[in-house]
Amino acid sequence: MGFMTIDGRQVEFTNEKNVLSVIRKANIDVPTLCMKPELSIFGACRLCTVEDASGKMFASCSEEPRDGMVIKTNTERLRKYRKLIIELLLAAHDRDCTTCQESGSCTLQNLARRYGITDVRFKNYKEPLPLDFSSPSIVRDPNKCILCGNCVRECAEIQGIGVLGFVNRGSEATVSPAFDKPIGETDCVNCGQCRLVCPTAAITIKHNREDVWQAIADPNTRVIAQVAPAVRVAIGKEFGLTNGKSVMGKLVAALHRMGFDEVYDTTFSADLTIVEETAEFLNRVQNGGKLPLLTSCCPAWVKFVDDQYPDFRENVSTCRSPQGMMSALVKEYFRKPENNPGGKNTVVVSIMPCTAKKMEANRPNSFTDGEKDTDFVLTTTEVVQMIKMTGVDFAGLEGEASDVPFGFGSGGGVIFGVTGGVTEAVIRHLVDGHDKATMDAVANCGVRGTDGENEFIREFTVPYNGLDVKICVVSGLGNARKVMDAVKSGEKEYHLIEVMACRRGCVNGGGQPYLEHIKFVDDRTDGIYRADGVSVVKNCDENPTVQSLYDGFLKNREHHLLHNPFFAGK
Repeated sequence: MGFMTIDGRQVEFTNEKNVLSVIRKANIDVPTLCMKPELSIFGACRLCTVEDASGKMFASCSEEPRDGMVIKTNTERLRKYRKLIIELLLAAHDRDCTTCQESGSCTLQNLARRYGITDVRFKNYKEPLPLDFSSPSIVRDPNKCILCGNCVRECAEIQGIGVLGFVNRGSEATVSPAFDKPIGETDCVNCGQCRLVCPTAAITIKHNREDVWQAIADPNTRVIAQVAPAVRVAIGKEFGLTNGKSVMGKLVAALHRMGFDEVYDTTFSADLTIVEETAEFLNRVQNGGKLPLLTSCCPAWVKFVDDQYPDFRENVSTCRSPQGMMSALVKEYFRKPENNPGGKNTVVVSIMPCTAKKMEANRPNSFTDGEKDTDFVLTTTEVVQMIKMTGVDFAGLEGEASDVPFGFGSGGGVIFGVTGGVTEAVIRHLVDGHDKATMDAVANCGVRGTDGENEFIREFTVPYNGLDVKICVVSGLGNARKVMDAVKSGEKEYHLIEVMACRRGCVNGGGQPYLEHIKFVDDRTDGIYRADGVSVVKNCDENPTVQSLYDGFLKNREHHLLHNPFFAGK
């Protein structure tokens, strides 16, 4: 423990890794562009520069705190210095802010306003570079890149893929895949985590808003939305509501007003996933199938297996994701004349927290009998923008229920939005009792965790019918690599491995609205568990619509509609 004097006030510090952390502990907002708590220190932007008692200036992000330090964060000299840095960045930046997708949430734009920059004295001599539209999920605009390195470090350090890197030097430096390949031709898994850490609009979501508006405007088209669990806890903050609060009812009402004919809840198809994946797991255990069973809900993870661990392709569950199951069901349901008396075309729009779902919608195994099931994927961010276009007072809307027959899911379906949720729902399905004490015991078996080493890799054992089921729950592909390498070498042995590409799960998906601090993701996680807590039905077994579906519409067609005809990557 030590003490520092910051702007004339004594501040205690303990295990803070740099001076910047101590400054922020003192509730002083020193600006940064390249500093992300979960990434390595890079020190590229220099905006966090401060002065010590002797007048020496240094970047606070890369300086260790020492007892007795005297720091100034807001001198005239520092303000001029930061203003110059921002102005130089803007000079080499595409400044079409009024038409930029990130206008209003761009960190560089906000800093320019904060420091009163209304004019840039320096001319931009950089030649415009072409945009990269090769990915189904993201768009790269090198003209808006400020070389902060956030995307490079996120992809390499957190996701363990490393498809982005620095190319050239000096004024010719850019961020690009190796050999200047289009990103769609690399091992990019479309997770969108690079977009979440980009402080400008150098990496943005590939939008499908206009496609959906056109479908809604067609009188001969029935447009159906399905809403993923993690969306409901991320969208409210964008309309002034409490961060992490579930606003599913308001979202359903807004989508109806926008022109969607039906709004279904993807928690319903998550219940189907629980039934099918549990049955597949037990079949593999009892009949000597490929183990460990690897979950298949996360398309970025499935592509990661295909690219990085091809020997484990057959270990991936044959179950489609909840998005895939719902879309296949909806298309099949409205093929029946009695459910579609007007003979309208059916367009399915999935509303997801995930950019990789755009990729999944175009994969061959997401088609049924050669027909595309999910027509368009909108991320949470896109839906926020569409609601704002309509002028709907989202915060003031009265909530509405999702439509039948695919609008009701269990609490087990809701928790798919957080890491460990799939596994917890499967365990709920396997246990005999469904009372509160049993559900609490499942929640405390090791499947949940938010602190320390257990946050991203959780290992635990659950007894079932005389077998100790060894389970691993992982979030973040860098962590998944550690687990898969251990399994491949024989160091570790599991029966079931659940992986979500985004750390902390879908609540932190690449299509979610930007958050100023990672701690706000915890609010979304808490919101998911609260939504589960107030669910009348906790388990897919108790969902009457699921049971009636299996007894009727789905009978003898479960594999055709709910499973992949072949591995996702091929």
